[in-house]
Amino acid sequence: MSKSPDDLVCDFVGGAVGHRLKYGGGRRQALPKAIGFKSGHIPSVVDATAGLGRDAFLLASLGAQVTLIERNPHMHRLLHEGLNRAMHENEQYAEIIRRMTLLHGDARDLLPTLNPDVVLIDPMHPPRQKSALVKKEMRLIRDIVGTDPDARELLEIALACARSRVVLKWPMRAEPMDGIIIPSHQITGKSTRYDVFIRT
Repeated sequence: MSKSPDDLVCDFVGGAVGHRLKYGGGRRQALPKAIGFKSGHIPSVVDATAGLGRDAFLLASLGAQVTLIERNPHMHRLLHEGLNRAMHENEQYAEIIRRMTLLHGDARDLLPTLNPDVVLIDPMHPPRQKSALVKKEMRLIRDIVGTDPDARELLEIALACARSRVVLKWPMRAEPMDGIIIPSHQITGKSTRYDVFIRT
């Protein structure tokens, strides 16, 4: 049975997100390493392409102040609803959600008004050769937000605005984004890599 975009739900409490909160491995996970979590240092983060907010929630659960930017009105509404539900789940979740600030708008316009240590960018990734490998949820998100043809421009703006680093989340085997500088280093997961651009 096919699904429609209306079937998408932003859930920070149940499913994979709730499991990751309990058993995910904390700062040892690839994303916190890429963001630059260190003993005694928790960077402030702007998630410039928030989507369903899962990466932002992970970072906030580890103590970071995270600003989420989402320009698509449908995705923004889903995020707002999910954050509100989690806020009322229990005090543990409420404490995490209080570290998350949701903004509606284009990150290219908003980033210059912010002053983050780190900017995280997770644009819509290039389609895989075998579309059946793409999860149904991701196909629904792609149906809502389309592609991100301005991803390179966003990355360039992020590089000008971030105080410490920019992290690009990208498929493990995908070609590098055209026309960008070589990352300082990469941190890899099972199917995703994080290209880290250290600001100097």
